[in-house]
Amino acid sequence: MGKLDGRVAIVTGGGRGLGKAFCIGLAAEGARILAATNETVGLDQTIEEVRQLGTEAESLLVDVTSDEDMKKMARYAMDRFGRIDILINNAALYYGLGRKPFHAISCDEWDAVMAVNVKGLWLSTKAVFPYMKEAGKGKIINLASEVFFTGSHGFAHYVATKGAVVGLTRALAIELGPDNICINAVAPGFTDTEGSRSIADVNKYDTSKTPLRRLGTAEDIVGAAVFLSSDAADFITGQTILVDGGRAMH
Repeated sequence: MGKLDGRVAIVTGGGRGLGKAFCIGLAAEGARILAATNETVGLDQTIEEVRQLGTEAESLLVDVTSDEDMKKMARYAMDRFGRIDILINNAALYYGLGRKPFHAISCDEWDAVMAVNVKGLWLSTKAVFPYMKEAGKGKIINLASEVFFTGSHGFAHYVATKGAVVGLTRALAIELGPDNICINAVAPGFTDTEGSRSIADVNKYDTSKTPLRRLGTAEDIVGAAVFLSSDAADFITGQTILVDGGRAMH
């Protein structure tokens, strides 16, 4: 028996990196998966690996900044699986972002990062809300980041969005609580993913300030998401859990 047997999870940005790890990790606990993403890279492999675990999986190409696409995503999950139990708000604009001083960030880049990382989370949550409310229960996990607690040179726009994720998580916990919907955030530290490798040499990352003395992996983040998606976390909402090997503590 898996912790999530029979449940349905939507994972945005579910084709690769952390998104792929979430899809596989939740599926290993019995969840049926809808991987919703704006790109095809890695998507077929993710779906195949999920199905090899013996559970159902579907994919859908969407733009998380589109209200209509997010509504389509929720309707697709309901049509295909008949329920929505879990939403993992993983999609974020991170891959390929170059470090630059705050005053050198273009308005277009600033707006794009805000649109995906903040507006996208709001729209996807808004889209699944009616179905979770009708069901009388739901679990939403947002991806924040350790950088909210520590700052990060050259990523002012990205850091700002992750602060917004923490703020939205707290605000929405108050509004969603009466409908028995729990919403929490997971804040990874610097993790060895395709996105991280696109912006830095992960082999040069200084782990001396990390008590566990190593770089995080995508699989390291999954356990917190599985826990928060499960019945064991039914009385936890509005919280942010750091998964960073102890680098930042609060």
